[in-house]
Amino acid sequence: MVAGRLWRSTNPALPAARRHELVADLMDARRAVKDAKRGNGELHVDRAAVDAAKVALGERGPVWWDDGAPDFNRHLAKNTPYAAWASRLNKSGKED
Repeated sequence: MVAGRLWRSTNPALPAARRHELVADLMDARRAVKDAKRGNGELHVDRAAVDAAKVALGERGPVWWDDGAPDFNRHLAKNTPYAAWASRLNKSGKED
């Protein structure tokens, strides 16, 4: 959770080596976006690379869990069934 908003975590079933590779790809793509914003690249191509890495990590796209729980990615926690949990976290100062 960041700033009261829920964000999907990486698929825990990904092998560590693959996750590490995908995170490296994501960081490369994010640097490319930063460079493109300075006029050194094609922003739409670099943003697509960020999206592809996030989908491969399971942070976007089809859900990776199979228990039927809905996807509340990018929703405000206070507007989801996780509102009480988020409130407790905020009060304890551990996240958000």
